[in-house]
Amino acid sequence: MWREKRGQTLVEFALVLPILVLLLFGIIDLGWMFYVNLTMQHAVREGTRYAVTGRSDMGQDRRSALIEKIKKASSGLYEKNLHEPKEPRISVVSPRELSFSNYTGSRREEDPGESGEIIVVSLTYTCASLTPALKPFLRDGVYTFTVKSTMTNEPF
Repeated sequence: MWREKRGQTLVEFALVLPILVLLLFGIIDLGWMFYVNLTMQHAVREGTRYAVTGRSDMGQDRRSALIEKIKKASSGLYEKNLHEPKEPRISVVSPRELSFSNYTGSRREEDPGESGEIIVVSLTYTCASLTPALKPFLRDGVYTFTVKSTMTNEPF
């Protein structure tokens, strides 16, 4: 009636271990993706905040200064972007041309805009999974997201 149960715990652990490891790596990967998303959102917001002042004291034009500010605020993640092109998309909407019937107004691309205009900076970022645990659940095995920041240019 009493059988030898010496290896029972080891067998149970061997059955449960792959599930625990998958959960652990999934949590690590999700944490990494949230960190990258939050860091890039912060970097784009900092770049937009700099651009709305109308300054370009980095010895460059305003667009290049905005990109440089994003690079500095991204904690080195900007260069690790797998998405091409890496550069952010900059759109400007003139509030004088906005109305309820035409909510898009006229837009200019790749220009930080003039005083009083609305600037939208968006950056599409692609990062690879740290572990192969989540790759089957991601499109092409990578996580792609877009972060945006919208502000009104200050008087300058």
